Amino acid sequence: MIEAVIFDMDGVIARGGERKFSNDTRRKNFLLENGIPIPEGNFIGSNEKAIWEAIVPNDPVRRQEMLMAYREYRKARPTPYGKLTDPQAEPLMNALKVAVASSSAAPDIMKMLTEGGLKAMVDFAFSGEDCAAHKPAPDIYLKALNALGLTADKAIAVEDSPTGIASA
Repeated sequence: MIEAVIFDMDGVIARGGERKFSNDTRRKNFLLENGIPIPEGNFIGSNEKAIWEAIVPNDPVRRQEMLMAYREYRKARPTPYGKLTDPQAEPLMNALKVAVASSSAAPDIMKMLTEGGLKAMVDFAFSGEDCAAHKPAPDIYLKALNALGLTADKAIAVEDSPTGIASA
C-alpha cells in the first residue's frame, strides 16, 4: 500500500503551464538581456550548479559572477508561487505523508510551500542543494524516503521531466 507521495516542485505542485513565470523562462530572459548565448538543451529538472556549469563551462570565475548576477536578477523578479499552486495538491497532500524533492533552491521551495498554503501538509522538503549528486541521480529521493521512514515500494513519486523521472 502506498503511504507517501514525493513531489517534484516546478511543473508539479507549481503548475508548469504558467511558462511566463517559469524559472527556465526567467533564466533565458537573463541570458538574452546579458548577451549570453542560450545553450542548447533543456534544463528543466536540473539544479543550479549543473545549469551554470553548462552555460559557462570553462571559466569558473565568470560562472560564479554570472550566477551571483542571476541570483540578484531572480530576487528582483520573484516567482508568484501563490498564483501557481496547483489546487489539486492540497487534497492529495492531506491524505498521505508528503515530501518534496526538487532541484530548486531551498528558499524557493519554502516560498512555494508557504505562499501556496501547502507548508503545513508537507512532512519534509529537500532541495537538490542537499545532495552530493543531482537529478537524475536518485540521491534526493533516497533522502526523502529515509526521512519518511519508508522503502520505495511504499511511496510514489510525481515528476514532470525525464531527469526527474530517472531520479525517482
